[in-house]
Amino acid sequence: MAGGQRSMRLNKPCILLIVVAGMERFAFKGVVSNLVTYLTDVVKMSNSTAAKTVNSWCGVTSMLPLLVVPLADSYWYRYSTILAFSFLYITGLLALTSTPLLRTWIPVDKTSGSSFVFWSLYLISLGLSGYNPSLQAFGADQLETDEDLPCTKDEKKPDSKSLFFQWWYFGICSGSLLGVSVMSYIQDTSGWGIGFAIPTIVMIASVAIFSFSSRFYTYRQQDMDVNSKPLQNIFQAIKTTTSKLKNFGFTLPAASNKSSHVIELELQEKPLCRENKDLGDPQKSSIELPQSVKVVLRLFPIWTLLLMFAVIFQQPVTFFTKQGMTMKRNIGRNLLIPPAMLQSAITISIILLMPLYDKVLIPLTRLITRQEKGINVMQRMGIGMVLSIIAMVIAAVVERERLRIASKLESLSETVPLSIFWLLPQYILLGISDIFTVVGMQEFFYCEVPIRMKTMGIALYTSVFGVGSFMSAFLIWLIEIFTSSSGGDGWFADDMREARLDKYYWLLAISSALSLLLYMVLCRYYKSRSELDSENCK
Repeated sequence: MAGGQRSMRLNKPCILLIVVAGMERFAFKGVVSNLVTYLTDVVKMSNSTAAKTVNSWCGVTSMLPLLVVPLADSYWYRYSTILAFSFLYITGLLALTSTPLLRTWIPVDKTSGSSFVFWSLYLISLGLSGYNPSLQAFGADQLETDEDLPCTKDEKKPDSKSLFFQWWYFGICSGSLLGVSVMSYIQDTSGWGIGFAIPTIVMIASVAIFSFSSRFYTYRQQDMDVNSKPLQNIFQAIKTTTSKLKNFGFTLPAASNKSSHVIELELQEKPLCRENKDLGDPQKSSIELPQSVKVVLRLFPIWTLLLMFAVIFQQPVTFFTKQGMTMKRNIGRNLLIPPAMLQSAITISIILLMPLYDKVLIPLTRLITRQEKGINVMQRMGIGMVLSIIAMVIAAVVERERLRIASKLESLSETVPLSIFWLLPQYILLGISDIFTVVGMQEFFYCEVPIRMKTMGIALYTSVFGVGSFMSAFLIWLIEIFTSSSGGDGWFADDMREARLDKYYWLLAISSALSLLLYMVLCRYYKSRSELDSENCK
């Protein structure tokens, strides 16, 4: 049995869609990784305005799928959704590419120029909102699993989903690494016109590959079920529940009548097994209407407890980079390492270690847990959360050492004689934590929703990082108010010799540890969708 699992391979459509997703990440990271520089140097925004613009845009980009995906799941085919939103995506990229070219031909004032860039970016966000969740859900649809019959499925089959989501993340990390490293260099040396044109061309090529390969795909029959409309079901559930509250009633059995031992509670509805439901009968399918609401509410506690991981996820592009700017960054006499380049250590660690997950870690955990999968998806996310906490502890210790060395220096320079490579452990640990938590989140939210809501499941996963981005900004704002209220510079002083990022890292570590404890408690009582469906079929 174990040997059979080792020989498991992804089919050709899955591999093709992973390549398409990697090309899309190349295009996206090729734009976003150096966007702050473009906004400050070309659009002439201030540093703070440019940073707020990028943070807000990334937050909206991650949150927007929650608004778009219910429509896609309810009324559109996944294949056609991908093509339609890829058109919006490419249109936004073309508009953004035209901005540096137009500036060389036509004088543009600061207001109109920034407005055009603004609308170009949010057109890209709109395209991404439907494109990414639908593409990943469509990729998972290519797996040969009987997802719609959870009561009869083989318990070994979820491993194919784990394999898919692992290699999906491997693919997008590979594209991200190339986008960050290659495009940042091209934009700095060859200009912004060609720097934005290349991601646009790559994105167009990925859509062409996707559309020309349509004959290879598997189109799930459930994707065409007119009765599977979660958005309509959610509104109908609210209407039905409200109506029943108005006409609520129950009947108690009479003591003398043994045949009337029935208690009728109209608001209690037991979900039916998939084998016993007639999806073509609106009267019968209406019995399951509240389930769309229950699915989201049931996942909400897990979703909430993952937010602190998303907050930690924001640190490499902000304060980790700021730390690196004040440390010794030279190799030899002439080579100076850009602090942002250390972010590639996260992606490189994922690319190098992801193949070892199945080859080394899973066989070891099978020996310990005596389970075919080694660890389940909830345990996988928990391990990643532990690693992220350890990363923040290391970051706090390194920052404290940097401050100690800086306090002994007589010069006014912010640079301290501490190598920037001391930051590598926290970057690498965050990369390893991604292999566990991020991949686990993708599998968890995809598998825990009904098949008609698969795209919504992917949107729930991405929204964790969208809310985490806003939550990180709010936390910084709140800490800044409290720590600078006495007239001091606070924890985030511009002078890095006075800043106390170590305290901020300790705060994140402690908050994440509390979230982890609550998560562990919740995991003891949480029942997966397959477990609930199995109980309903008994």
